[in-house]
Amino acid sequence: MKLSVVILNYNVRYFLHQCIVSVQRAVTNIDAEIIVIDNASPDDSCQMVKELFPEITLIENKENVGFSKANNQAVAVAKGEYVCILNPDTAVAEGTFEKCLGISESSKKIGAVGVYLLDGTGNFLPESKRNIPTPWVSLLKILGLTKKYYATRVSKNATAPVPVLVGAFMFLKRSVYNQVGGFDEDYFMYGEDIDLSYKIEQAGYNNYYIGATETLHYKGESTQKDAAYLDRFYGAMQIFYKKHFNSNVLLNASVNTGVSLAKRVKGSSSEKRKKQDLTPKKAIVLTENLQLLKSLSETIGIPLTASSKTIFQETELTNTLFIFDVDYMPYRQIFMVMRKFKNQDNQFRIRPPGCNFIIGSDKSDEKGSVLVF
Repeated sequence: MKLSVVILNYNVRYFLHQCIVSVQRAVTNIDAEIIVIDNASPDDSCQMVKELFPEITLIENKENVGFSKANNQAVAVAKGEYVCILNPDTAVAEGTFEKCLGISESSKKIGAVGVYLLDGTGNFLPESKRNIPTPWVSLLKILGLTKKYYATRVSKNATAPVPVLVGAFMFLKRSVYNQVGGFDEDYFMYGEDIDLSYKIEQAGYNNYYIGATETLHYKGESTQKDAAYLDRFYGAMQIFYKKHFNSNVLLNASVNTGVSLAKRVKGSSSEKRKKQDLTPKKAIVLTENLQLLKSLSETIGIPLTASSKTIFQETELTNTLFIFDVDYMPYRQIFMVMRKFKNQDNQFRIRPPGCNFIIGSDKSDEKGSVLVF
């Protein structure tokens, strides 16, 4: 078997549904398996998988064991030559895995591979490519200065080596994953992907970022640095430094001061960052399904019209709700439209194939919304 796609789920039933469907479409030409591991979700995620995707390997944990341990559990039963660690709140474009395989098989020195991640608003997520977070770089990030934290020297559309990839999408040889010991289970939240990326490079491999293919990731890195986030982030970095850097009293005092300062100023800065919630004036449904159009018309309380793929030729569409029918338009085209019409007070929703719901997210620090019709 060529590829094992591992999806770690917690309490996002509808997003998991779309993620599985997108992966199935993306592995059409690849000998692949999908493994869903669930960290004791209180919703009906597991029941949904059993009923709709009985062919998928499902691992049900009785408690939330965290990101690292759960992914290690799944990789332990994987059969693929390659594994892809994937968040459940993602949707993969058709052709993505082929591009990752192409890069990975071009050299024995390729470690993990990541891709262009966009959020639910169509904007690029900078955590797609990052630098090693040295103590100084992490302190700057805590204070809101992120230029050195992200790999800004590499264009978001380029294909190039980068030190650190994000755990929402990490593609690599299973043998490399096992060689470096997989995810370090000392981390529960934050830092696991940084640690794994670092271990891969220390083992003599090069991690690569591919800007030529996209994956939608609804819950991007939070831009609201609240006290809980800062504590978790700093705690993860402390683990990282103890394992890989020489930690000292001066360093700890400096970063502690930075965390305290960031907590003190977070209130006013986070208020400034809040965007006013806008209600679109109209909705466009990209579909040929008249029954879908009728169902949505009865559910959505704004003027709604159908459109074809000629929408690519439009130059200006503002304050509009776009609803994409994946039975009509593939994910790679949907992502193109989202990027084209981003930042114009537009909102985007996707209806996965054959489903009675649409999902989306209007902020990169929220995991999104679901509308069942």
